[in-house]
Parts: sequence; C-alpha cells; structure tokens
Amino acid sequence: MATGTDPEVSAAADDRPARGVHHASRAAIPARHLRADRWWLTPAATAAGLLAFVAYSTWRAFAGDAYYAAPYVSPFYSPCLAANCVDMNGGADWELVGSWWRLSPALLILIFPLGFRLTCYYYRKAYYRGFWASPPACAVPEPHATYTGETRFPLILQNVHRYFFYFAVIVAGILTYDAVLGFRDADGAWGHMGLGTLVLLANIALIWAYTLSCHSCRHIVGGRLRNFSKHPVRYRMWGWVSTLNARHMQLAWASLVSVAVADLYVYLVASGAFDDPRFF
Repeated sequence: MATGTDPEVSAAADDRPARGVHHASRAAIPARHLRADRWWLTPAATAAGLLAFVAYSTWRAFAGDAYYAAPYVSPFYSPCLAANCVDMNGGADWELVGSWWRLSPALLILIFPLGFRLTCYYYRKAYYRGFWASPPACAVPEPHATYTGETRFPLILQNVHRYFFYFAVIVAGILTYDAVLGFRDADGAWGHMGLGTLVLLANIALIWAYTLSCHSCRHIVGGRLRNFSKHPVRYRMWGWVSTLNARHMQLAWASLVSVAVADLYVYLVASGAFDDPRFF
C-alpha cells in the first residue's frame, strides 16, 4: 500500500483537502476509495424507500379524510384528538383539542411515532448514510469538511429518543385497542372478522416488535444492574428484548411498510374503492 512518503502518490494528493482520510498523517491514496463492489446500492435503496414513505405519509397526513371505515381506523389518525374528527363508534376519538384546530387531526398525533422513528438508532444510520453520506458506506470517506456528530444542534436532539420511547408505547397501546375493535362489525356488535382485522393485527404485531426491540427498551429492561443473577426476571426479559434487538433493522422496515399498508387499506375501504371481505 502506498504511504505518504511515495512522491508520485503525494503529488496526486496535493490537491485534496487536508482533512479526514486525506490528512497528512494518513496514507496518501489517490483513489477516493478502493472498494470494487456496488457499495452505493444500499444507501440508494434506503434513500428511495424512505423518500417513498415520506411522500405517501405526507399526502395521507394532510388529507384529513377517508381514515375511518367502521370498525377500522387508520394508524395515522389514532388517537384522533381534534374536534373535527369523524365519530368513531367506541374508538379513540377524544376531543382534547378544541374546535380552533382546522388542519388534519393526524398532524396532532404523528409527531410522536415520527419522533420515535427519526431518533431511532437504526434510522439514524439509515438516513445519515442514505441522505447525508456520513459516510455513505463502510470504507468510503464522507464528503463533509467537518464532523461534530450529535454534539450540536439540531442533531443533539437525537438524545431525546429514550423519551419518545414512552410515547411510542402509549401509541402502540392505543393501536392495539383499535385492532381489538376490528373484531366488531360496522354497528359495533362483536364477533366480526374481516380482512381489515388481519391487516390491523399484523400491523400492531410488527409495531410492538419494533418498539420492544428498541435499544432504549433494552436498556430500560436490563440496564443499571451490577449482577444479573440477583435479578432473574429482568435478565430473562433482557434476553427476550436482546433477541428482538438483533432484528431491529428488519423490524424497523417491516413496521414502516405495515403501517403504510394498514393506512392504505383503511383509505381504500373508506373511500369506497372496495368492500372489506368478511370471514365471519
């Protein structure tokens, strides 16, 4: 490998900024990187997937309609806290915000699951690499002149992830209630099950799996202990959460897709695109 003492390589590196991997104390390699594989596919796919979700969720969040088809409610709109919410039979339509709120009621609640995902340790890696190229891939230098990490505004706000976790648990609990209500018919009688019931159940199962696989949850369950042998219950729970945590990335994407699919399904039924198939 060439070193900084190689005159030809050093000459080729003279025009590069003396920072990061191009600092004088590092090996002077003319190439930007030595990777021969398609390293850019992963950050490109990540950026495309996240952009698609952002576009879809922005449209649905501001739409403010077709989010309830009894007994199903979109996860984007639950709990519904504004006075302009549609009447949900036994659902979480709680008029906590007065009639002064004229925008979509989804904007009042989405900040909590959105904040949880934006500050999630996996999603940080995903959009840092996909959008900011910080760095775009392993062994590929980032293009930024300086790097301060999460020590300054606005990235220092990432440290509130542990607090968003508690809100995420509350929202997941409410969505679980919504999924249970899916076993009723449009008139509120129990004993109903349609395709929408399965969609909501699959969605909440993935949301709980993603939420409980969170690194903050793992720390809450098993952190600050000096000796696991004295806390066998917490140790066993920590083991369960750690098993989920190993699949945190997959669960993050699966739950992101499921929440969009659940919203889309309710939208299609509520807008009259098709009738919800009923099993019993």
